[in-house]
Amino acid sequence: MIENISEIKNVCKAKSDTPLTPKMSEWMNNIMGSSEVLESLFEKYDSPINVHHLPSFRDNIKDFQDVFNRLELKGQIYFARKANKCTRLVKEALEFGIGVDTASYTELNQSLLLGGNPDKLVLTAAVKNRKLMQLAITNQVVMVIDNLDELQMANQIAGELNQKCNVAIRLSGFKVGGEKLYSRFGFDIERDIFSLKMWFSNNDFPNLMLRGIHFHLDGYSIRQRGEAAQQTLQIIKEFRQQGNVIEFMDIGGGILMNYLESENEWNAFQYNLRSSLYGNQKEITFRNDGLGFHLDEEAKTIRGNLRTYPYYNSVNGPEFLENVLQYKNSEGKSVADILKELNLEVRIEPGRSLLNQVGITMAKVIHRKIDANDNWLVGLEMNMSHLKSSSADYLVDPFLVYKNLPKEREEVQLYFTGAYCLEQDVLLKRALKFPGLPSQGDVVIFVNTAGYMMHFYETQSHLINLSTNIFTYQSEFQMTDEFKEDIEPEKK
Repeated sequence: MIENISEIKNVCKAKSDTPLTPKMSEWMNNIMGSSEVLESLFEKYDSPINVHHLPSFRDNIKDFQDVFNRLELKGQIYFARKANKCTRLVKEALEFGIGVDTASYTELNQSLLLGGNPDKLVLTAAVKNRKLMQLAITNQVVMVIDNLDELQMANQIAGELNQKCNVAIRLSGFKVGGEKLYSRFGFDIERDIFSLKMWFSNNDFPNLMLRGIHFHLDGYSIRQRGEAAQQTLQIIKEFRQQGNVIEFMDIGGGILMNYLESENEWNAFQYNLRSSLYGNQKEITFRNDGLGFHLDEEAKTIRGNLRTYPYYNSVNGPEFLENVLQYKNSEGKSVADILKELNLEVRIEPGRSLLNQVGITMAKVIHRKIDANDNWLVGLEMNMSHLKSSSADYLVDPFLVYKNLPKEREEVQLYFTGAYCLEQDVLLKRALKFPGLPSQGDVVIFVNTAGYMMHFYETQSHLINLSTNIFTYQSEFQMTDEFKEDIEPEKK
């Protein structure tokens, strides 16, 4: 077992003037330290390769279940499939007793084929056509309804199929501190609640069974989540008073995750990024990219906001969820208290946080060059879509596995670039330093990428192959027959 990456002689974490040291799991250290394993994997599979450690996935599930148990709540977890495309994770989720949140026909159909039953699946797709609705209704899967058109179409299709359609209503427009929270999703709680009550109390949609109320907020505020939950519980009480049987409240996903070891490093990075835009220090990103910040030269001030995930969070994962559930109203009653009073199940749909410490992405060095600005560019056998989410950059230090560590170590600053014929295909925009220039065939490893980074924007532009996904239950990586059998490739 390798407890510290510094024990491995030929593996180096990226350095920079503004380091962002990742949190690591022992299995990640072990695979980096197994040169035979890495060599064998790249001989067998194309670069890039995504490795998924399935015990970490199960550990995360148990940690969230422990929150429900501590608070004595009826709770159910639905893995947000959109965070990672792999069917193997769907199978793991269902085998471990949790559900799957699906957002497309293929996601739902695959989950059904893998054994998902109505209690273990939910459909939250932002756009639902007739084919998708028919699949959900036929299989009695709860469908989260977003607007009147969906209500009408679901009721019509259910009537044509002579079935009842299980629905949850998505709400939005919650007020927090006098400010209305915007979302393009859901029924507005001020404008639409009266109509919703009338429609369901008058049986305007006779083929629909209202089973729950759902919300999903943008951003990561515990207060906003708590206030939305309290306001939703009040609406559930009102619906019940009119004879509706509401069984659950679904508070969506967006549970914060922490990627980094140090809050100080995270704060220093943001300070130095602003400082570099002012010109007070050398650039720390490719072509001084502000990642959402920009210099207003006339006002001599920095405008905008950092358009990346908040990579450091002291309160994260199960603790974040518990804080939301313990959020109290003006009468001193917590969300958990009211859920128990109403005998309601609480449902969550985490994606990223269930994939914490589950995956790494590995790619081979294919070339080195110096650009017109004298920057070293190291081309990897991957592209920007293999490591991309809505975040403006992946702000975690990668690792370089040298085939042969340079004897004379001369530190070199470089940028990693990808295979697309786009100027913007710079895999990480941060300037990174290593003890020697990588050679062709060396391996670069990006850690903790399973949630959204591997697949969310993955494309086949240029007809380049998608990444290979492999899975393991092992913590110690040695190239044995048993190891080979434990790993199964999945091409996406």
